[in-house]
Amino acid sequence: MRKIVIHRPGSYEQLILEEHPDPEPAAGEVRIAVEAIGVNYADCMVRMGLYASAREIGWPITPGFEVAGTIDALGAGVDDVAVGSRVLAVTRFGGYATRVVVPVSQVFRAPARFTTAEAAGFAVVFLTASYALFELAHPRAGATVLVHSAAGGVGGALVQLARLAGCRVIAVVGAANKVEAARRSGAEEVIDKSSEALWTRAEALSPRGYDVVLDANGAATLRKSYGHLARGGKLVVYGFHSMIPRHGGRPNWMKLAIDWLRTPRFNPLRMTGENRSVLAFNLSYLFDRVELLREAIERLLEDADAGRIAPPPILTWPLGAVRQAHRALESGTTVGKLILASIRQ
Repeated sequence: MRKIVIHRPGSYEQLILEEHPDPEPAAGEVRIAVEAIGVNYADCMVRMGLYASAREIGWPITPGFEVAGTIDALGAGVDDVAVGSRVLAVTRFGGYATRVVVPVSQVFRAPARFTTAEAAGFAVVFLTASYALFELAHPRAGATVLVHSAAGGVGGALVQLARLAGCRVIAVVGAANKVEAARRSGAEEVIDKSSEALWTRAEALSPRGYDVVLDANGAATLRKSYGHLARGGKLVVYGFHSMIPRHGGRPNWMKLAIDWLRTPRFNPLRMTGENRSVLAFNLSYLFDRVELLREAIERLLEDADAGRIAPPPILTWPLGAVRQAHRALESGTTVGKLILASIRQ
């Protein structure tokens, strides 16, 4: 098989395509002949050496949290799936490969309405969005929700799920070419911060503030996101994208230090007095919560099969062009989900 290996943290040149023996599934595991791989911003953080749960594993490491393909081998005791089944799977790293072994509990049928590439890009963005909204924020029908980076994979999933829950959704995007993608996801209004003042427009659209703000930007917006919560509002933090440079592929340590100092420290006394909350999470630390992940993804698959949610727009690169895919994702210019297409071996 072929897989991408990072031997030490750094820029794009650290993503090396190597030949390795096919892995064999142990008891309770399955092997997937991978046809498509989801690319997530967390993969870029892994490559740079900035992703905490990846540092716990150490180097070398193969990034990747999600794949789609067909099952081609079963470990002992696995009898609830069959060889040849079209599936998607979530992984805790290791997904950038032409064959992947995972516990059967992390394998799910691929949505019938989705292409293989769409299936590969489904799990992480919708699981992230589902956890943020329904495990943490719990918005009521009629709540006003502000979604940053709404044309990206997670942002688009957040818009769709919030609308499905009966919320009024205001989307924020960073360029004019991203406005239509946010509208297609279901946003009632879209703020293009490249051409209008973000917070002036946000205040005009919801003078009372927002019941939920979903923010993966970090220091660039967190303070004002919190300041624009309504009474009883919740800020959900799931990333710090603005702290990473858009070009060069390496952390700018001076910028990281400055942004770390700029990141607000939320005072519980103040939060209590203002009746506002801050919640945060990292999906990679939830892999031991198998029952939670399975419950969420089964519900999402039902919504996908019924046409209630749609896959994000897909941009595809071959596995060997992984460096270009990372460069494109970090640039902030892409819309939707990036996928690596794997030629099975």
